[in-house]
Amino acid sequence: MATPEHDVADLGLAQAGVRRVEWAARAMPALRRVHDRFAAERPLDGVRIAACMHVTAETANLLRALRAGGAEIALAASNPLSTQDDTAAALVAEYGITVHARAGMDAESYDRNLLAVLEHRPHMLLDDGCDLVNIASLERPELLAEAFGGCEQTTTGVIRLRQMQAEGVLTLPMVAVNDTATKRMFDNRYGTGQSTIDGIMRATNAMLAGRTVVVAGFGYCGRGLAERARGMGARVIVTEVDPVKALDAVMQGYTVLPMDEAAPIGDVLVTVTGNRDVIRAEHIASLKDGAVLANSGHFDVEIDLHALEALAVEVRHEVRPQTDEYVLADGRRVVLLAEGRLVNLGAAEGHPAAVMDLSFSVQALTVVWLARHRDTLTPGVLEVPADIDTEVARLELAALGVGIDHLTPDQEEYLHSWHV
Repeated sequence: MATPEHDVADLGLAQAGVRRVEWAARAMPALRRVHDRFAAERPLDGVRIAACMHVTAETANLLRALRAGGAEIALAASNPLSTQDDTAAALVAEYGITVHARAGMDAESYDRNLLAVLEHRPHMLLDDGCDLVNIASLERPELLAEAFGGCEQTTTGVIRLRQMQAEGVLTLPMVAVNDTATKRMFDNRYGTGQSTIDGIMRATNAMLAGRTVVVAGFGYCGRGLAERARGMGARVIVTEVDPVKALDAVMQGYTVLPMDEAAPIGDVLVTVTGNRDVIRAEHIASLKDGAVLANSGHFDVEIDLHALEALAVEVRHEVRPQTDEYVLADGRRVVLLAEGRLVNLGAAEGHPAAVMDLSFSVQALTVVWLARHRDTLTPGVLEVPADIDTEVARLELAALGVGIDHLTPDQEEYLHSWHV
């Protein structure tokens, strides 16, 4: 097999990457079943896919399944801190996938890599944060001339796509993989909850029991994070702008405060909103000495990094891995994790493979659904067909050896009749 086009750190890391990928595969039984089905049916023969995703072992297993189905794939990283260089090398050298990704690349390299995978003139886009769709739409729309659709797997990306749709500039059918029941439950709630705590613990080695953790945003990600922080003994404060979500947090026993009141008493403050400037200059100025700031939203805009730099008289980089300390004029120290980027990927390894098993199984089946229905779909943000979500849940239950009940004919008739 000829070595695919690539821009990775070191192909010599490939065997270490294979071991990492195969380890993750053990915890991804549903995706393994999808892989085997794709290998037998080849539903993606001739389909070119451009992907902007976190270059991790879990992502590698999704791409292996798509490649087994016949797809030609070019991958760019969706975050410069999340790339596993050994996984990138394995994808190129062992699995025949074009990869443009290096850990720690700068913004210029990031954009260059996005354009490099788009140069393959994809039929389909797999996006994480809407970066592929965005850069193609703004700079190189001709590279989408042969594209017939794609998937978006983050809340932030779906928000951007809906804005593009509202403005009439979204030219592709894009499926909101993020919005399925299994994705929200497993990936957003359980995955983000656990992996965010993991990133904070690895970066700081701090004890959470007895500390005050401020969770900004009480969507599915925020709920998962709040649950896990409370489970580790932390006092949890939630901040919200949505009254329904704030009420939900209150009913679950959390303290709900505006950020103005929460910031001065928080030991660890984590943003998971999908919006910008959630922690601003006035909040930073009120933080206690040693307060830790972390972000688990997709982009590094939730904490106002420019304000943090302006308020600091000294910055001590890498006091621990992925941990920078900002010293304010009065001597108070503010600790920033993973440069304000996704802390669960920047300071840890992202979601456990078992979590991504469901999310990526949904994505793989959705890719095939898009390919089969390419001639009937119109531009816009689409939902994943409900039967795909249900099928993946059944695959996972079967892999776990869990059985469930089935409706009897009488129950089916009762549910579909207005007669008592």
